[in-house]
Amino acid sequence: MQTKQIRYGDTPRVCRARGAGFDGVMQIGFGAPVSGTWASPANQIEIAQRAEALGYHSLWTFSRILLPDAPPDQLLAPPYRSVHDPLAVAAFLAGVTSRARLGLAVVNLPFYAPLVLAKLLTSIDILSAGRLDAGLGLGWAQEEFTAAGATLEGRGARAEEYIACLREIWSEDPVEWNGEHYTIPRGHVQPKPVQDPMPVLLGGTAPVALRRAGRIADGWISSSRFPADQIPAAIATINEAAEAAGRDVSALRYIVRGSLRLRDVDREDDPALTGTAAKLKADLAAYADAGTTEVFLDLNFDEEIGSPDADPARSMAVAHEVLETFAPSA
Repeated sequence: MQTKQIRYGDTPRVCRARGAGFDGVMQIGFGAPVSGTWASPANQIEIAQRAEALGYHSLWTFSRILLPDAPPDQLLAPPYRSVHDPLAVAAFLAGVTSRARLGLAVVNLPFYAPLVLAKLLTSIDILSAGRLDAGLGLGWAQEEFTAAGATLEGRGARAEEYIACLREIWSEDPVEWNGEHYTIPRGHVQPKPVQDPMPVLLGGTAPVALRRAGRIADGWISSSRFPADQIPAAIATINEAAEAAGRDVSALRYIVRGSLRLRDVDREDDPALTGTAAKLKADLAAYADAGTTEVFLDLNFDEEIGSPDADPARSMAVAHEVLETFAPSA
């Protein structure tokens, strides 16, 4: 496979996909502080503004509404214990930044009525002057579905109608929707988003989720720590579904959440994006070679940072080191 260059700076937002690779650039984004002790308002502003000044393409949030109580050996990882709302953080960052795109990775559709989520996303898009990337998912934790009054079963079929309904809300006035799962009485829904159309990205790793992204979304967001060597197969599945639906494959985006752990030494059993700066740069090059159009570096999933027990001063020191080391403008 021919090696692709990772190029930074003010480059086109959408990279052109060509089969398992791409002709263009791989954008680098950064995960905003949303989990654990470092996720204070002051730190969110500091990290967002420094990332933007260094040329990072985007800032990202993630969602966790409930950490189920369980025996210690069955608890989810510490970074899931204390997580801010992703929509609130994105709206907050919209007011303290001016260039970086604001990504959601991801907001779970079943926890919101379509009209409610459409209004929230529209407001963030307006507040950010058209910089929102609406990353959406279906959810997986039964406890969260129960807490949100939602149904886990059949969520895939509902998601397809949900996204069609969102797009109707964003484009039509008056709008009316009478579907199998959702109903909106005829009425006016204003204002509309700045972006037309609003970019909708879908998460998920199962083949059915990848095919759904190809059929109806503007791109795909990987799960945390998705291996680079599995990217080409995922892209192929997405592209095949897009082509079968008569869509323009060249406009699709393939985005990886880079759950990054910067360490002083490398170990043989380290996964991707864990280790020294030199190894992490090699890992990023592997994602670029595989066809990824964007990786965002996310420290929230490092248990030494995105935890309610972490030292926030140390977390910020590591964050600044990562920001400087991988700065797109460097």
